[in-house]
Amino acid sequence: MYSTKIPNKKTVFGKGNFDEIATRVRARSDISAVFINLDQLNAVQHVELEKAFGVPVYDRYTIVLQIFVEHAKTKEAKLQIACAEIPYLRSRLHEIHKGNVDHPSGKAHSVGGSGETYFETRHRLLKERETKIRKALEKVRAKRQLLKQNRIRKEIPTVAVVGYTNSGKTSLIKALTGAEKLHPRSQMFATLDVTAHAGALPNRMQVLYIDTVGFLSDLPTTLIESFKATLEDVIHADILIHVRDISHPDTDAQKDNVIRTLLSLELSDGLIDDMIEVRNKIDIYKGALPADEEATVDVSATLGTGLGALAELIEDKVMLVTGKLIKTFLVPNGGEQLQWLYKEASIESVEVHTDPQLLLVHTVISEAALARFTDKFPNDVHQL
Repeated sequence: MYSTKIPNKKTVFGKGNFDEIATRVRARSDISAVFINLDQLNAVQHVELEKAFGVPVYDRYTIVLQIFVEHAKTKEAKLQIACAEIPYLRSRLHEIHKGNVDHPSGKAHSVGGSGETYFETRHRLLKERETKIRKALEKVRAKRQLLKQNRIRKEIPTVAVVGYTNSGKTSLIKALTGAEKLHPRSQMFATLDVTAHAGALPNRMQVLYIDTVGFLSDLPTTLIESFKATLEDVIHADILIHVRDISHPDTDAQKDNVIRTLLSLELSDGLIDDMIEVRNKIDIYKGALPADEEATVDVSATLGTGLGALAELIEDKVMLVTGKLIKTFLVPNGGEQLQWLYKEASIESVEVHTDPQLLLVHTVISEAALARFTDKFPNDVHQL
């Protein structure tokens, strides 16, 4: 490991360190690449280092971008990554141009229409590609907006699950919902696409758990906006769950990073204040757990420890922020009232009344749905 005290230099390192690294890298056949812990190398630095080392050279930007590329599955995620790459390519192009290298051969050839130079052609193509990608992203976002509006119309509460990368978010959602299609993996950015998974709370109310992209400290600045765009669902969630890997040696620093990122999204104060903190992986934590705080639950998503207490806390929070009501109705047995309630509310239980022509229906229902229900059946329903 070598210090980069003067990262603006052509070779990044001082002459002594630079020569030593180049000698060591070239002398060892088992070194296949070199990582430079800087946000982004400029074009000249990248060329000089690869020429000196004889192997590919990566900075933080190229490493994170490559991870994103390998884990993107949906169309939107792939478009976000392609869009994030444009500023990087544009900056490289300008750096080459400033170095008076307008064409790979070193000559400012006219290669496009009307005497267009190589630099101008590449710049135009990048701009056209960016415009095309942004238009495609708008179409995908418009479709997602329709799905979100449908959730709102159906009054389905959403619970956004956030956390540092590899904290166990997907494992927790799988444990809470029983979703067989979820396959958690112990690796960074295993989840890059924002996905929704239906689950039921102890009172049988349906909720949607939103699995979000894992956070990362010191995310390269050119990737920050693209990363934030994947967290739009967090802004509109009813409840936030912050999953922490309590066994990680840097768990406190990871928590601070997540909180800073959430604050940068300009979330409502209530969403932050009501956030549930889940300290995951207690099964592999060494020693006594530190004292917890209010709205903190200790769990092991893989073993199922603590999930009951977590589900009850989620239920309490969701009921509070959404204004859901617990209501019991006396309805005709076999009537359309029961079918309506099954469709528009959450049914906790149904009991036969002492009069077998009637049913006791215990529900969780929104105020809006309650108003619609009483308007539709003004004479056939009794609240208890």
